Amino acid sequence: MHIQEWLETVPAVSIYVLVGLVIGLESLGIPLPGEIILVSSALLASQNHQIDPFVLGACASAGAIIGDSIGYAIGRKGGRPLLARLGRRFPKHFGEQNVAAAERSFQKWGMWAVFFGRFVALLRIFAGPLAGVLQMPYWKFLTANVLGGIVWAGGTTAVIYYVGVVAEAWLKRFSWLGLVLAVLIGLTSMLVIKQRAKKAAAEAEATAGTVEPAAAPAE
Repeated sequence: MHIQEWLETVPAVSIYVLVGLVIGLESLGIPLPGEIILVSSALLASQNHQIDPFVLGACASAGAIIGDSIGYAIGRKGGRPLLARLGRRFPKHFGEQNVAAAERSFQKWGMWAVFFGRFVALLRIFAGPLAGVLQMPYWKFLTANVLGGIVWAGGTTAVIYYVGVVAEAWLKRFSWLGLVLAVLIGLTSMLVIKQRAKKAAAEAEATAGTVEPAAAPAE
């Protein structure tokens, strides 16, 4: 079967549900590959015309917003003991060092930490629960959550979708090669963005943890 024909057999509704569910659970605070699922689905949409990129982006946005809101409610009710339990269960993601770094970001940036945290894998998992634990006013959280969810989910879907369309248009005689190239371009772009985000987070953490040495006493 031709690759294009095979892609068209994938039920669109299953893709919408999968994307919304995985991103929702990740935003709630469960470490899942939401970004990878979204990128892969957007690339799939560029090859399978039964998958509407607008509906896909809307489902991803809804999952992000709803998941973050549930995470906020859980964090507000569970408080810091919740972070301690998550740290024991997911030490790689909710270890003391990661929690401290995320908390510093929230204390410094407030609403912007929720908005921009959507674009950083670690903060994307933390944002909802940590905002609740820190008792951020819900209206502030909701505003940043909605805007961040729409910009991240909708923007990622649009960019990756059109990358796939362009790649397929250039290589339409070799549809399988176009799909492979689109996947590689999408994954490479995602890795570059993630590396830059990690580097920026590490620099911010190093700056926050640096204590200026006391001036030497005059002789």
